Amino acid sequence: MSEELLHQVTLNGAGPVHIAVIMDGNGRWARGRALPRPLGHQAGMRAVREAVEGALAAGVEVLTLFAFSQENWQRPADEIGALMALLEEYIAREMADLKQQGVTVRFLGDLERLPQAQRAAVERLMAHTEGGTRLALNICISYGARAELTRAARLLAEEVRAGRMAASDIDEEQVARRLYTSAFPDPDLLIRTSGELRLSNFLLWQLAYAEIYVTPVLWPDFQRQHLWEAILEYQRRDRRFGKVTA
Repeated sequence: MSEELLHQVTLNGAGPVHIAVIMDGNGRWARGRALPRPLGHQAGMRAVREAVEGALAAGVEVLTLFAFSQENWQRPADEIGALMALLEEYIAREMADLKQQGVTVRFLGDLERLPQAQRAAVERLMAHTEGGTRLALNICISYGARAELTRAARLLAEEVRAGRMAASDIDEEQVARRLYTSAFPDPDLLIRTSGELRLSNFLLWQLAYAEIYVTPVLWPDFQRQHLWEAILEYQRRDRRFGKVTA
């Protein structure tokens, strides 16, 4: 069945260049099995591999995953500690395979807030996978869209104050160039797992014209066929960008 889905995706032609994913439902997955929350996050880590391999198979160029928000720093210290340990585990386990598959990994967000060990691991993975040409994998960690936009405004203000640009030069392109995602096209498709209907402060600027696909599947249960189902739904839609279809 999953191979049939991939065949349909390929047969349909143009799919999304950039897919963004809000990975939601780890806690509920664990609670439904009477397990500690960290085990839900651990199961979710396995789903990341499914999403990456599904994106590679479907010819997606950019995959951006929302892994840890700025608001998540308010969670209990033991849960944050478990998440940070899982980040290191993911990097150690997947680094060689990601490089071998041609995946370039970037971490987007306020990385200064990461503990020293995790910050070093993140930098190691980015350096090790640099130059991969098959897929750009962005992992948003310690990320918040409002904070990202505030940072962009601050950078522009500093440019104006230094006399390197005039306030009248500030336009949408100038703002976009100062976002974490400046090297990539905006997402064509946003996938949110677990059935929740909100953006959760994720890529608020970049998702302005993204197609939104919500699935009730909890993130730890997300497999590559779920990604392909979302792509098929995307391919059925008529993207007008405010215009009228000819």
